[in-house]
Amino acid sequence: MDQERQNDGVVSVVGSSEGMAESVTRTSTGVTVDLHRSRGGFAAMDPQMQRQIASQGGKAAHAKGKAHKYDSAEARIAGRKGGLEVGRRKREQRAREAGKVL
Repeated sequence: MDQERQNDGVVSVVGSSEGMAESVTRTSTGVTVDLHRSRGGFAAMDPQMQRQIASQGGKAAHAKGKAHKYDSAEARIAGRKGGLEVGRRKREQRAREAGKVL
């Protein structure tokens, strides 16, 4: 539902559609359009409620045997892969800054 307001020569039309909020401001110098996403659903919930729901989901997944649990060896491999990737990106960045192409 759109609303129209008029304040000191500035007319603003404010509305929302499918998660997007829109504000159009008409001034003597032109028209300004401001679009931004509204927080809705899970994102709009209280953080404590989000944690509670996420916790229930994790417990249900473990109870069904669908959850993945890392052991120390698997975690070590994943950490090593991440570290190698960071190093690769840093080397590429330094090469680009030096004018070289890899």
